[in-house]
Amino acid sequence: MTHEPRLTAALRTLLNTQRVAALGTLGEDGHAFVSMVPFAIDAGSGHLILHVSGLAAHARNLERTPRVSLLVLQAEVAGEPVHALPRVTLDGTASVLEVDSPAWNAARGAYLARFQDVEYMTQLGDFRFVAIAVSGARQVAGFGAARSIDAQELAQVLRSAN
Repeated sequence: MTHEPRLTAALRTLLNTQRVAALGTLGEDGHAFVSMVPFAIDAGSGHLILHVSGLAAHARNLERTPRVSLLVLQAEVAGEPVHALPRVTLDGTASVLEVDSPAWNAARGAYLARFQDVEYMTQLGDFRFVAIAVSGARQVAGFGAARSIDAQELAQVLRSAN
């Protein structure tokens, strides 16, 4: 068995246990816009998968400017300090997947594996699957445990997701 560094294991755990991210996009006016999005991981492609409504501001923003950022954060525990919460900010490029393409089918499968209760939403005409190709990240695994992560390590972590 290959040894996995502690911070890599912490990153894998964070991404596998948290299902919601804060998505940062740029509005038409150039201002930052942050919204909450559920996300899944397509281990085959190593992409993060979003399922967004075309009516949502963030969907229009990422189609116009595909550079995005996502923050995945461990949930706060009442009474515990918040400054050392494990988190990762992922930078990437979004692409809307063509309906019924192999990439769309893989994204749908990954998304429904994580969110079994929303199959009906995949049939709604205004919703689309978006793949985020992650290019880098900044991880904070706790107080005094922070690092930058390159695309290669991120791809390894995402391709081995549960």
